[in-house]
Amino acid sequence: MIERDTPLANPPLEDIRSKIEKAARIADRKSSDIALIAVSKTRSSDEIRPLLEAGHRVFGENRVQEAMEKWPGLKADYPDVELHMIGQLQSNKAAEAVALFDFIHSLDRLSLVKALAKEMDRQDRRIGCFLQVNIGEETQKGGCDIKAVPELLAQALKASIPVAGLMAVPPENVNPVPYFALLAKLARDHDLEGLSMGMSDDFESAIKLGATHIRVGTALFGARATPAV
Repeated sequence: MIERDTPLANPPLEDIRSKIEKAARIADRKSSDIALIAVSKTRSSDEIRPLLEAGHRVFGENRVQEAMEKWPGLKADYPDVELHMIGQLQSNKAAEAVALFDFIHSLDRLSLVKALAKEMDRQDRRIGCFLQVNIGEETQKGGCDIKAVPELLAQALKASIPVAGLMAVPPENVNPVPYFALLAKLARDHDLEGLSMGMSDDFESAIKLGATHIRVGTALFGARATPAV
């Protein structure tokens, strides 16, 4: 385990934290109630370590296999890391996901409810799950239909899955605010407190509308390198 008396400075992280605090203050909220998930998908261990050295401990990955390759080694040095699965999850990866992640943000269908419940029982490990909602009704995106939320929630609770809240990704290139507001209303209607919404370009708006978990990648790590042709 790596220990540091004083975390190393990380300007991008400090800037994001400052913006979170400002947005929370405007919304009359506590910034401590908002989890910053550093989206480390496609990022190498060497790219992730500066954030760890700066004291950040909450990270998100999109693919189970990629996370399994990076995080066991990183967690050996930083065992207090909290790892979130934020990408689409195949039912046949439920065992690995339950073993590795602390939260899953992409519970969107009954077959996955069954697979996760089975693995949580088998591993005797309950992890919080967000129901992913296809808030923009986009055929190319994952997430359950808005009208399917009540049944999916009921089935998840019946299977003793801890439901942390709702998650959504608004359509691209449009104002995300109405979609954030709709997700917040859905959460209130179903007595759910968690709202996983908001990314690098719009997390401040999401916070003002109640986000409890924001997923930030580019603003922390910088733009991804363009693959060579």
